[in-house]
Amino acid sequence: MAGHLNGAVFQIAPDGKEKVLWAFNNSPDGSDPMASLVRDAQGNLYGTTYSGGDRPHLLGHGTVFQVTPEGTEKVLYTFTGGADGAHPNSTLLRDANGNLYGTTNAGGAFNFGTVFLVAPNGTERVLYSFSGGTDGAYPAGGLVRDGNGNFYGTTSHGADPSCGNGCGMVFKLTRSGAETVLYRFAGGDDGEVPYGLARDGKGNLYGTTAGGAFNFGTVFKLAPDGTKTLLYAFTGGADGAEPSGVIRVKSGALYGVTTSRGEFNSGTVFKVIP
Repeated sequence: MAGHLNGAVFQIAPDGKEKVLWAFNNSPDGSDPMASLVRDAQGNLYGTTYSGGDRPHLLGHGTVFQVTPEGTEKVLYTFTGGADGAHPNSTLLRDANGNLYGTTNAGGAFNFGTVFLVAPNGTERVLYSFSGGTDGAYPAGGLVRDGNGNFYGTTSHGADPSCGNGCGMVFKLTRSGAETVLYRFAGGDDGEVPYGLARDGKGNLYGTTAGGAFNFGTVFKLAPDGTKTLLYAFTGGADGAEPSGVIRVKSGALYGVTTSRGEFNSGTVFKVIP
């Protein structure tokens, strides 16, 4: 994707050929897409850009966008950087009615990030604004949802004042906007800055952190009762370092990537069996 300085949405065919579906041009279409895309039944793709929108690259607060299978892009919402949030950087969650849910890393009522909803008509609503206190700050990673409509996610800071600015936490948010802290990370062997949750049918949550016993990241399991189990601590060797979330398959195995270290010092793809 050389030459697409503001990022692009692309397709790779089974024969390995790449096709750019949309190249972002900063203003007003946004720039710096940083997360994976979600797809509807018609083949439309939905995602976020961290920057850009109706302002220049460094001043724009990000967008939520749609790209059709034919490569037509539409900005569904442009963040203002105020109470509506700023800088979305996680994969969206889409429900059966076409509503899109996500997090912003900044903005909101207290400027510590939000959980938001963007309706199909482009209307945005903040479901929760983080205060930066015991409820956490700077949500990181996308959301997962249970059968009752509750959301689960992570923040990269806040919660435990004994850990500098806080080592982050896992939270639950009800449909009415009530937040509960499910787990507060303590740093050290426990890990910090959780990211990228997955959920199984029993309500267990899985994710990754920075830190850990070797300071290269961890994979963890969090039971519904708040019991945390360390599944793996990365050593920074051939196994990689700095994991960036997991996905869970039907067998129960967890898959993810590390962003550094590994055999060639360029990251790894890993599998962890809980």
